[in-house]
Amino acid sequence: MTAPTLARLARPSGTFAMVAMDQRESLRTMLAAEGHPADDAALVAFKLEVAEVLAPLASAFLIDRHYAFTELVRDRRLPEDCGLILAADALSQPPGGAVEDTELDTEVDPERARRDGVVALKLLVIWKRDGQEDRRVRTARRFVELCHQAGLLSVLEPVAVPAPGQRDFDLDTAILDAAAALGPAGPSLYKAQVPRRGQGSPAELVTACERLDRRLGRPWVVLSNGVAAADFPAAVEAACRAGASGMLAGRALWRDALATPDPAAALRAHSANRLRRLAETVDRHGRPWTEAG
Repeated sequence: MTAPTLARLARPSGTFAMVAMDQRESLRTMLAAEGHPADDAALVAFKLEVAEVLAPLASAFLIDRHYAFTELVRDRRLPEDCGLILAADALSQPPGGAVEDTELDTEVDPERARRDGVVALKLLVIWKRDGQEDRRVRTARRFVELCHQAGLLSVLEPVAVPAPGQRDFDLDTAILDAAAALGPAGPSLYKAQVPRRGQGSPAELVTACERLDRRLGRPWVVLSNGVAAADFPAAVEAACRAGASGMLAGRALWRDALATPDPAAALRAHSANRLRRLAETVDRHGRPWTEAG
């Protein structure tokens, strides 16, 4: 079955300003840390609030199947020009901790997802030098093939982390290592960490991102996790100047809203404007996906 083109996730410019709202236990931890209710209903409510405020400004919206996907589909809460991306990753994550590993979520049915209006599936791959690299490459290839067979786009999200006990970990080297290993799986779109964690001069960031662009040779966007919110706009601009086509970001857009008594009001007052500015940045500096690769 023929998959749609990346135009289904893109802005008219051919670039991407996409919102990630597929956090699960990490979102529960964030809510609790700020003194908000953190039960399942609270996760659903916050995700739906983010969708209401930010989806009209986004070219695509990423959600998990556990919290709010049913409501988004049933109530047709996304605008028609905002592509729906469904996370297809099963996470190994201790309570309150970071994701340690992932596998394909066997509860996600690609055919049913397509019928529900999903345009793309997303797979997070935790990349570390712990002897499991070949398994992760196979998983990434299987994911891309499943998407292709179902007529869906594939968004691959490698996140490089140090292996237990690893003392020589260098993030930029690990990002390039992940790109070399997982980029050949052939995803429709590659979602990458920002080199240097978004820190450094504009020239240094552009140079680091250019190395990643050369290694990938395919459409790619940056994620926001691991980058300070204040650094993220400059990081997006540097990545786009180096060949990225935009961003698929979560916490840099909405995390600070949770630090307020009224997150919904903060989303409207601050997060929406932040997304508007980032969309302007990717339109101005991003490489249209049709020109990548």
